[in-house]
Amino acid sequence: MTRKKKRKSKKNKISNLTNTILSILKKERNQALNYKQIAAKLGVNDASSRNQIIKKLQQLKAKQEIEEVDRGKFKAIVNTEYHTGILDLSSKGNGYIISDDFEEDVFIASNNINKALNGDEVEFYVYRRRHRGKSEGEITNIIKRVKTEYVGTIQIHDKKNFAFVVADSVKMYKDIFVPINKIKKAEDGDKVLVSLEDWPEKADSPYGKVIEVLGKPGEHNTEINSIMAEYGLPLEFPHDVETYANNLDISIKPEEIAKRRDMRKDLTFTIDPKDAKDFDDALSFTVLENGLYEVGIHIADVSHYVQPGTVLDDEAYERATSIYLVDRVVPMLPERLSNGACSLRPHEEKYTFSAVFQMNNKCEIKNEWFGRTVTYSDARFAYEEAQAVIESKTNEIPQDVSLTGKTYKTDQAIADAILKMDELAKKMRSQRMREGAISFDKVEVKFNLDDQANPVGVFFKTSKDANKLIEEFMLLANRKVSEFIGKQNPKKTFVYRVHDEPDESKLAQLQTVVSRFGHKLNFRDKGSIASSLNNLLKDVVGKKEQNLVDTLTIRTMSKAEYTTHNIGHYGLAFNYYSHFTSPIRRYPDVMAHRLLQQYLDGEKSANEDVYEEKCQHSSNMEYLATKAERDSIKYMQIRFMQDHQDEEFLGVISGVTDWGIYVEIISNKCEGMVSVRDMKDDHYEFDQDQYAMVGRKTETTYQLGDEVIVKVKNTDLVKKHLDFYMIGKPEA
Repeated sequence: MTRKKKRKSKKNKISNLTNTILSILKKERNQALNYKQIAAKLGVNDASSRNQIIKKLQQLKAKQEIEEVDRGKFKAIVNTEYHTGILDLSSKGNGYIISDDFEEDVFIASNNINKALNGDEVEFYVYRRRHRGKSEGEITNIIKRVKTEYVGTIQIHDKKNFAFVVADSVKMYKDIFVPINKIKKAEDGDKVLVSLEDWPEKADSPYGKVIEVLGKPGEHNTEINSIMAEYGLPLEFPHDVETYANNLDISIKPEEIAKRRDMRKDLTFTIDPKDAKDFDDALSFTVLENGLYEVGIHIADVSHYVQPGTVLDDEAYERATSIYLVDRVVPMLPERLSNGACSLRPHEEKYTFSAVFQMNNKCEIKNEWFGRTVTYSDARFAYEEAQAVIESKTNEIPQDVSLTGKTYKTDQAIADAILKMDELAKKMRSQRMREGAISFDKVEVKFNLDDQANPVGVFFKTSKDANKLIEEFMLLANRKVSEFIGKQNPKKTFVYRVHDEPDESKLAQLQTVVSRFGHKLNFRDKGSIASSLNNLLKDVVGKKEQNLVDTLTIRTMSKAEYTTHNIGHYGLAFNYYSHFTSPIRRYPDVMAHRLLQQYLDGEKSANEDVYEEKCQHSSNMEYLATKAERDSIKYMQIRFMQDHQDEEFLGVISGVTDWGIYVEIISNKCEGMVSVRDMKDDHYEFDQDQYAMVGRKTETTYQLGDEVIVKVKNTDLVKKHLDFYMIGKPEA
């Protein structure tokens, strides 16, 4: 009888062990590890696995890929140069790292992300190989998480005693695991704010806990609150901040007036949007005996009430800016200040910080003065009311204009002031344009909302003479305050608003696009770039491509930011520029007021490093606020389109990609996408060089800037995404 051979039990071989050990040791390159520690990181503890690790460590040591720094303890031999940068993920899971060490972005494949998230500061090294002409690398360490809170929809698995939160952001590539005892009374399907707590070595998903239940997806307040939560922006003031503001003494006191320049008798008025509640700037106008005009730009003296070291100042700094959503304003300061003590309301005395100029009819500044004042506003104008005065071209206020104020020194004096200041503003604007300023008058989308915040109409806000009058005098104050401090010797620390020159590669892309509409650009030198862009922006006014060209031109510009290092402001053609005129809604203006007063008092220069850090924070918060504001507009546009799903719309192709065509509706500026999969009349292929989608059989071409007719396919309020069907091109 033949005896059967006893089959040996099969040992589990650890796959890819060489790369895994090297990866662990490189990641922990400042720490020596033994085989037990490596086994623990791999999640194995059987004898076979431990023996494989021990054997592999000796092999790697023999190949001189690792070194034994102590008995049984190993470190990787690092021949690689490591870099740091910021990860920018795509919705497809791959990413790019923006690093000061490289002129171009470094490509990171999804399998080399190594648990980094969008925006994280990371450490990485670069391979010798390249990916589609770009450097390719791998992330080795996460230096700093930029974001630990995400908005998403919770999916509760009752029987399994856990939940997952599916993030709204397309750049969050993993669902977040939440134990059932950390869901904070959320119900299945709720919109929640979740905080990341840990991402264990062996876990496929990060672990988190629900910190706020936002409501049911699709409901108005839920979606608006979700936008704010997504960017970590506050909705309400803490109780101690409100209490502090409510206990402030906001009365106008004789002893304080005595410390200030008294300008209460000067003719003074405000011009603001008709629905404005806070008026942080006013203008005064006086004709002097020597024939010069004295113009005062009076700004709410927020720094008088918001003192350093208080909870009020801490909160204002953290917020750094007011946020203007489609249906509400989230202010930087509590209402008692923003709409009360610091608002230059008609027929009220207010503490102000002023820039006062004496100028001639050519707008040449003959004298300037900066300091704290007390003022009295004689009248409040809405932009429409001031515009009616300008358009009347007389020194009388038109009879059909209903002014907001109750009494005036004389109607004629106010009309005279508005007309003369409009004349001066136009001269200042012309001078700016001659010196190379760029005229961005991009159309703003606004909504008519009913009592339930439902969009019942869309309208476009354009800048008219009354808007430009205010703009020019605010620019004058901002520039002159900045010059006053910037030119002092020795140098003084100050908060500048800077704007670098345009990116050359983006200018080249703009040239390619606008040439398809018959526009030519001249980029010979700095001066020709500005004049060429101005001519382009002027030429497209009223044309189908206007919004597209306006948007693309803005994208060629560098991003304006706050800094203590002055490089000038390219877009305004100013060598010195700061923000001084809106301290109710911008913290950098509060800092500018404090620094200006400090230097007027003869004190030494402030600490540059401290203020540079505050500038960076203010720039970051401005960026987040802008993103929230744009998201709220996108959300409201999609809500508006929900009620127009059976209609056809004329639009302009605003973008073409290999997955679809983006179309912006001309009548309301709503942008959506036509998926190439939904274009059934032909097989369409993306032509990258022509910015076009071309039909293989019919050769039908849909090109950037073409007019097309579309119909709504789907509206997704949660993802803020709008899908269209392509109907075709309009008949000629």
